[in-house]
Parts: sequence; C-alpha cells; structure tokens
Amino acid sequence: MNTPASPIHTDGMTVRHLDVDISQGFPIYWNNNDAYRSQLLNGLSFMFPVGEQFFIDSVRHFAKDVAAQGKTELFDEIKLFIGQEATHRHLHQQYNDHLVSKGYSAWVERTLARVIKHTAFFDPRTKLAITVAYEHFTAILGDGLLRYPSWTEGMEPTMRKIWMWHAAEESEHKAVALDTYHAVGGGYVRRVAMYLLISLEFMYYAFVQSALMLSKDGQFLQRKTWGSALRFWLGRDGILWHTMPHWFAFLKPSFHPWQHDNRALVARWRQDFATTYRPLNHQPTRHPA
Repeated sequence: MNTPASPIHTDGMTVRHLDVDISQGFPIYWNNNDAYRSQLLNGLSFMFPVGEQFFIDSVRHFAKDVAAQGKTELFDEIKLFIGQEATHRHLHQQYNDHLVSKGYSAWVERTLARVIKHTAFFDPRTKLAITVAYEHFTAILGDGLLRYPSWTEGMEPTMRKIWMWHAAEESEHKAVALDTYHAVGGGYVRRVAMYLLISLEFMYYAFVQSALMLSKDGQFLQRKTWGSALRFWLGRDGILWHTMPHWFAFLKPSFHPWQHDNRALVARWRQDFATTYRPLNHQPTRHPA
C-alpha cells in the first residue's frame, strides 16, 4: 500500500462551543441577499446532521484498533474529530429545524438516511472510505470559505460565524479519516472507487436540494438565479476553479490532505474569530515535521 510519508498536521485542534443563538431563526437569504448562494449552502446544511453521524460512526468503529496499534496521537485526534463533528451536527440540526419551520423540505436528509440504512452490510473499511471522500469535499469547500473573501462578503454576521467555524474545523480535522483508513489497512482502489461514486452523489444531492428550495421560493427559473449560479461557480474565485485541482489531487496514490497546507488560513480564523467560541477541551495534535 502506497501511503504518504510524514504527513503535516495542524496544531491546536479543539472542540469548540460557538457562541451564536439561532433559536429565533435567521433570514433565509442570509448570504448577501442572494437566493442562489443562500439556498445552496442551506441545502448543504440539510446534509450535515445525518452525514456527520455516519462519519462519526465509521471512524469511531476503528478507534480501538488504532489504540491497539499504539497510535496514541491518532487515537486522540479521532476523539477530537468525533467531538467537532458532534457539535457541527447539533448546530446544523437547529439550523435545519428553522428551515423546515419555514416550509422547506428536508429531502436530502431523508434520502441520505435511507441510503445509510442500505450500507449496514458494507465492510467497515468501505464505510470509512466513504467518510474519507466526503471529508475531502467538506475540506475543499471549507478552504474556499476561509480563502476567498468574495465567498463570504455580505453574509449575515451570525451565519458567517457559523460557516467560517465549520470551515475552519473541517480544515483542522481533514486528515483524521484518511489517517485512520491507512492505519487499518485501507487500500487505494477502494478509496478511489468510493470517491468517484461520492463525487456524483454529492453534486446530485446538492443540486436537487437547492433546486427544491429555490422552486418553493419561485426563484429556480429566474434569470438572476442562474446568473448568480454561473458567477459563483465560474466567475473570479469560482467554486469550480477552486475545487478542480483538489478533486484531481485525491486520485494520486500518495495523496494526503496536508499536502495542501492551509494552516495559515486556520490560524487567521482563530485570531479573527477568537471571541466567537469557547474551547470545550484542548488536545495538542502532531506538529509539522
């Protein structure tokens, strides 16, 4: 098995409580008053609670194996990964509850729940490979949110805190699932096969959920909606231009998430948003070699 040597890991990985209150709701078009940009991210939020529980379960399944190998640093990272994903799941459930109260369908949440039931018979390493693939997508999108001011300018302040926090923590723990996969003997073919499948699945789910929400609003067929979509995907700092190099990088047998070193972006977020969260615990992780 060809695995990367001496991967870089971020330091300061922490489980945090984000000091925001969305119990009173939030504007639906919170992203620069833009229907497409808002509903795309709202649609992604519907994927998170059930998806993140799947990620937690697939990684936690191998925690004892990692500990038995004496990989104490990775074992500690697994615990922090679980803690961070659990806080994401909790906050995004509150987020989604508000969307449902406004009449939006949680189609993708129900669909994912059904699909996950059908994975019950899968080999645990296959479930972990699925998690590795999804974690790569969330890390790519998180990097974009941290990197490009154009992705977040005009966001309602509370919602910007939520998405930047989620983006930073996805970057912090972006290697944990893959490191666990390597530790328990996961191979290249399985990893890439699941990645290609998840690439199609992720795009389909994101498109359908956001399209359903835009249709409810009467915005799906509006010219301004498609104009916004084209600019967000193909314009300057567009999602497509940002994601494609990272998408192809995953196909390398030697791929490791920290080959794309964005620790500086995470450090900037910690400094800029230090007053918006409270650490629930702190466990230093491996420092760069």
